[in-house]
Amino acid sequence: MTTAHTARPLKVLQLTDPHLMASADGALLGVNTRDSLAAVIDEVLRNHGQPDLILATGDLTQDASSEAYRYFGEQLKAFNCPSLWIAGNHDDSDLLASIAAEFQAEQKQVVQGGWHFVMLDSSVHGKVFGELSPPELAFLDESLSQQPELPTMVCLHHHPVDIGSDWMEKIGLKNRDAFWQVIDRHPQVKVVLWGHIHQDLQQQRNSVQLLATPSTCIQFATGSSKFAVEPLAPGYRWFELEPSGQYSTEVCRANKFEFDLDEKSTGY
Repeated sequence: MTTAHTARPLKVLQLTDPHLMASADGALLGVNTRDSLAAVIDEVLRNHGQPDLILATGDLTQDASSEAYRYFGEQLKAFNCPSLWIAGNHDDSDLLASIAAEFQAEQKQVVQGGWHFVMLDSSVHGKVFGELSPPELAFLDESLSQQPELPTMVCLHHHPVDIGSDWMEKIGLKNRDAFWQVIDRHPQVKVVLWGHIHQDLQQQRNSVQLLATPSTCIQFATGSSKFAVEPLAPGYRWFELEPSGQYSTEVCRANKFEFDLDEKSTGY
């Protein structure tokens, strides 16, 4: 009797919004962002072990410094796998891309484990809101057209849907209709994944799962009309992806990390 070999699922880690700074004591609303990232990395290794791929979905730095980008790359060496980086509104997209290349993390699309990953730059220089330029939308359409049979995950920084928070509605993806027009032409897209909103979110749009993930530093209060944070621990998202297009995902937090959050802040 023979037993059919079943390939294990592809293990994918999303890290988002670490807001690192050039200074080792750089803090966001009282939280040292290097320490919180370290706590998240430790939690990943303790809870899940090694991933096969890391998706870093923007606001990698708070100050857009080369020191912070290189620090991020060095910390990811705790994992024995490739990573893909995209920019958020606090990043310098050109500098990020340059330093990402030093860590072989600059690719904008990858096929791995029977899945297709497409990474989009939704950052707009000097602005908090996001927008996908015409070349970026064309890249998305072309990339999806090249791999019509593969289950696909599309990643960006800014939220492309309403998340029920008035102050964040103004700083999401501005041309979301154009984005969805492209996605709707490609039924192989299974997941649209983003950062920016510093909270766990799950929605469904037609057959596409919409997912956002807690920051590795501070967390924004869900459903708030004005800027507000809540004292939830830093976190990450973990995927296990099957070549069939089936998958599981969960958000985990570094609950043992101790921090003193400035909950009265009106911005950052």
